[in-house]
Amino acid sequence: MLSRLSIRNIVLIEALDLSFAPGFTVLTGETGAGKSILLDALSLALGAKAEGGLVRRGEDKGAVSATFLVTPLHPAVALLAEMDIEVEDDAIILRRTLTADGKARGFVNDQPASATLMKSLGTMLVEVHGQHADRGLIQPAAHRRLVDAYGTLGAECEHLGTLWRGLKDAEEALAAHEAKLAAARDEVDYLRASVDELTRLDPEPGEEERLSVDRSAMAAAEKVAGDLAEAASSLEGPKSPIPSLAGVLRKLERKMSGAEDKLTPVMDALAAALDVLEEARTTIADAQRSLDYNPGAMEGLEERLFALRAAARKFKVPVDDLAALAAKMADDLGDIDAGEERLAGLASAVTAAEQAYRDAAATLSDRRLAAASALEADIARELAPLKLDKARFTVRHSEAEPAAEGIDRMEFYVQTNPGSPPGPILKVASGGEFSRFLLALKVSLADRGSASTMIFDEIDTGVGGAVSDAIGARMARLSEAVQVIAVTHAPQVAARADNHLLIAKSHTGSATTQTAVEQIEGEARKEEIARMLAGAVITDEARAAAVRLIEA
Repeated sequence: MLSRLSIRNIVLIEALDLSFAPGFTVLTGETGAGKSILLDALSLALGAKAEGGLVRRGEDKGAVSATFLVTPLHPAVALLAEMDIEVEDDAIILRRTLTADGKARGFVNDQPASATLMKSLGTMLVEVHGQHADRGLIQPAAHRRLVDAYGTLGAECEHLGTLWRGLKDAEEALAAHEAKLAAARDEVDYLRASVDELTRLDPEPGEEERLSVDRSAMAAAEKVAGDLAEAASSLEGPKSPIPSLAGVLRKLERKMSGAEDKLTPVMDALAAALDVLEEARTTIADAQRSLDYNPGAMEGLEERLFALRAAARKFKVPVDDLAALAAKMADDLGDIDAGEERLAGLASAVTAAEQAYRDAAATLSDRRLAAASALEADIARELAPLKLDKARFTVRHSEAEPAAEGIDRMEFYVQTNPGSPPGPILKVASGGEFSRFLLALKVSLADRGSASTMIFDEIDTGVGGAVSDAIGARMARLSEAVQVIAVTHAPQVAARADNHLLIAKSHTGSATTQTAVEQIEGEARKEEIARMLAGAVITDEARAAAVRLIEA
């Protein structure tokens, strides 16, 4: 409920602090006293469009602060929790400052807030109703929500929304799988050929680096082998000195007789040279045999590297990713092979989700029709005392496209006179009739589907005493469920209030006009209601009538 309203430098108000109590509060005063200024100021705090003209003349800035007391379960508390704004002592304080050039800043519990957030909070906290205000009675979408609120169908609506989201998720999963399957079918031949090729190649992660290291080692061994072969050829080929030296040694041996002292040193040297050359040839042969070089292995290694790198270029991936690519392609083939079975399962899931949604939507639709019928009867009972006994209120139902909210479209129609065609409430009802239909609806809804504070701005304009009395009675009844604040010129309405605020103009010494508000009771309240009855000149008869209204 609205507990406090503080206004600084707004139009005719210099400084005003008002406290509001639960129940039914009326604001009265002469025409032009400033009742609309209070509503404009409150609307500013609730996120309404800021206009510099609201700032009091001669001032640079104005401000409005509205304090609401809420329960921990109020939806506004949940909204603020999402914004990381704390609610202390069950109070939500909406504050708006406005400069003379039209720049506004908003705060919620002293935290900066956008006008959008303040407007959302305002919608949850307050409903302002007047003869020409844009209200939920105009929009059919709001009509369905009001029927749901009247029938206490919130849990069913939430369940249906969950089923709708489940259906959409199932449809998206089916569509995604169908698209994947269609794309896979287009490249199935390519996939099979690629998997066969990669399976034969059988690449391993890290294989390229390992083969490169081996090839470098083999290349080095190949060079050494060439050098050893050249050395061996020098000792064993046609240019080898060994046969020549052996031949010379044999010739010298035949001529040893008589020349031993001369030839023996020569022959010993030649024999030693032959031994050294033979040892060198043996060592070279041993080195060739021990060398790890196989021309065939080198050729196979290079062919493997070439095949791996050719596959990497073909599939446009690094060599080390070929194995993972082969596994993925094999999985894709598996998906294609198992795709039809999975597709059937997803289609069945969609069918089941759709059936669950349709069953729940049909059940909710039946309950909505029952709630609409009960609402029609409830409002019919309220219309006669409001002098609308010839009028008829109906909830017109039609089928809508399936959505999270269900399959129903509901629109409030009225027939104001017998024989006249029914039509949408805003088009058929006059301003006064509209307000009374609204009041009947709000009384029927009571604390269902309404904000915790309801403000009625002169909805009793243009109606007579009996109707005004009926309006006051219904506002008083409505105030048992929510806080009701009414701006009124009807004494019958004012007499039924729990709290009475009098708005009046005052003039300072400098002849500046200001709006002042005071809470009245007792004799002051009787005098105000007498003024409302009699006008400018208050008679004793008016005072007596005021007493009777209050006592009644």
